[in-house]
Amino acid sequence: MTALPQNLPISDVERDKAVERLQEAFTEGHLSHEEMDDRLHGVLTAKTRAELEPLLASLPEQDPAAVPTVAAVSGRLVRRGPWKVPRAFRVVSAFGRVRLDLSKAVIEHPVIEIDLGLGTGGARIVVPHDAVVDIEGLQGGWKDVRYAPPRRSRVGGPTIRITGTTGFGRLRIRHARS
Repeated sequence: MTALPQNLPISDVERDKAVERLQEAFTEGHLSHEEMDDRLHGVLTAKTRAELEPLLASLPEQDPAAVPTVAAVSGRLVRRGPWKVPRAFRVVSAFGRVRLDLSKAVIEHPVIEIDLGLGTGGARIVVPHDAVVDIEGLQGGWKDVRYAPPRRSRVGGPTIRITGTTGFGRLRIRHARS
């Protein structure tokens, strides 16, 4: 297969794929928020493949079978703001704290699967105000899961299905204010 010339203009499809790849790299923790913003600006203003390639070159190869993982061994890991939420991902915390804020995230799937694996660390998840939270597949550990469903059910939001184990860690789930 012959490589396409670097000086050809990029298509909207190529630009969209590059934006998606940057968002996935950010979700997986390969890019900081500032680095993602800088690279997104570069992708959106790039006119040729030669301008686009350096913005994606340092990213790890994509494995379509891999499930993205948000992990904190120790310390604190935070995902908030307009990040793209994959359909399924794993959250692991040995001793650290994980904070996932889905309230302003880009959610493109009607059901989001979060596989949780807490050791002694903890996790706090903020879901959209109209989300339905399903924790039936979650196995509790030493500490309780803190979640209070909204008094009035809301329609139209995604279903956030949380499975896995909480171990010695604590999980707190709350709905964002509307």
